[in-house]
Amino acid sequence: MKKALVNVDYTYDFVAEDGKLTCGKPGQDIEQAIVGLSKQFLEAGDFVVFAVDKHIEGDKLHPETKLFPPHNIAGTSGRDFYGSLKDLYERHKDDSNVHYMDKTRYSAFAGTDLEIKLRERGVEEVHICGVCTDICVLHTAVDAYNKGFKIVIHQDAVASFNEAGHEWALSHFTHTLGAEVV
Repeated sequence: MKKALVNVDYTYDFVAEDGKLTCGKPGQDIEQAIVGLSKQFLEAGDFVVFAVDKHIEGDKLHPETKLFPPHNIAGTSGRDFYGSLKDLYERHKDDSNVHYMDKTRYSAFAGTDLEIKLRERGVEEVHICGVCTDICVLHTAVDAYNKGFKIVIHQDAVASFNEAGHEWALSHFTHTLGAEVV
């Protein structure tokens, strides 16, 4: 079965101590797991997607404006990958099995060509890592489920600023989406 890794929002604004909407320590603690997982998929020649939240400064119409402070603003360093993931991406960004994509909603599937990219490659199994477990990772997993993909969530490579939400999402992946949580 062909598989892909979708690496969701592991950026400065979501992970760094002074990020605009940071997970803080829980996000920082998963850096090595995310980098290791990304390396594993890259070295195997599997498709690796880097899905990165993108917002426009001053956009008052975006629904998140009412919920969260401005974050991952286009043209800012807040959208840079956090820690050593930045170096790994830079080394592999031109590889044929790497796809960088902007996303403007929680799900990496919403308003993007992600499903097309996966189907073109015959991908049937989507592995997901990143932040936040109970927001963007969750919504990406729900859409993957609704599109018929097998889902694998890497527990040591997801985090949130909301521990209760993180734990709830891990249970939801298994009990409601039939995902494998490893």
